[in-house]
Amino acid sequence: MNSELNQGMSLDTTDLALLDLLQTDASLSNLAMAEAVHVSPPTCLRRVKRLMEAGLVERQVAVLSADRLGALLGHGLTALVEVSLDRQSAEALDAFEARAVADAGVQQCYRVSPGPDFCLVVTVADMPAYHALAQRLFTHDANVRNVKAFFNVKRAKFETKWPLPHDR
Repeated sequence: MNSELNQGMSLDTTDLALLDLLQTDASLSNLAMAEAVHVSPPTCLRRVKRLMEAGLVERQVAVLSADRLGALLGHGLTALVEVSLDRQSAEALDAFEARAVADAGVQQCYRVSPGPDFCLVVTVADMPAYHALAQRLFTHDANVRNVKAFFNVKRAKFETKWPLPHDR
């Protein structure tokens, strides 16, 4: 992580507005962002570069439409999965986490407390693909004690934006 962040970097309203714009549409041109936040293009470019170098923007991606893509590829299956382990040593937790994170079907992995040890968001093509993922991650691991899967029937909201304060 950049040393600037460790030295107490502060964010003003322009920085927050730029971060908000970037997480809404990272494809905006520098000129469009500069106009939107009322700064000059060179100032905008410098500020965005500073925010990126500070690690405040992890990456820029395209968010695909699950419904439209699912209709083209054959509807996918999304599950929220709670996983409890028998042993919660640092090594055991790290080992399961590493396997979950490395699996392409795992979209999100959270280590949680109290309750289960992990909550996973899993997206696969269909039930046979879920079964294969379950075999890889849960059945073959003797340390997995309990798995509880909740299968998605309707996604009411999906948001990638971090809520930022508007008045500082």
